[in-house]
Amino acid sequence: MAKAATQNTAKAPSFTLILWGAGIVTVWGIISPSSMLILSLGMLPTLVAYFCDRTEQKFALYCVGGMNFCGVFPFLLKLTDDHSFTAAMEIMSNVFSLAIIFTAAGFGWLMFLSIPPVVSSFLTVLAEARVKSLKSIQKKIVDEWGASIAKGNSETAAKVPLTDEETD
Repeated sequence: MAKAATQNTAKAPSFTLILWGAGIVTVWGIISPSSMLILSLGMLPTLVAYFCDRTEQKFALYCVGGMNFCGVFPFLLKLTDDHSFTAAMEIMSNVFSLAIIFTAAGFGWLMFLSIPPVVSSFLTVLAEARVKSLKSIQKKIVDEWGASIAKGNSETAAKVPLTDEETD
């Protein structure tokens, strides 16, 4: 029997994966509530990026999450001196530490929004250079073999420019 056609939709995480994640977060919260506080409050922009990015690849999550973690990490390292809940509250109530964390997440959004157009324009320039190179090779072949080589196939004869005036 033939299988029914399925739609190409994103696969939802399985229940066991969600259960494992909840278990790890719970154990981590019991073992180190101070670092869990800093991570849960500091990584809020990553959670926003997860819900805002509706694409299947989740590139916004990777950009914002990576940069956001880079902003949170120095403050997690500060907890190695005094690993208490009051030290975590002191870090998270400091305006400058929050500014560093959220600015790092902002740089992640900036990367997500600015790099794809730059890469797209770079690829366009490369494609145009390749087309120019292929046209020069095509002109050399037509000069060497004659115009009849391009007119041999009726489909390609309409597509193949024989002179520079026809390409402009």
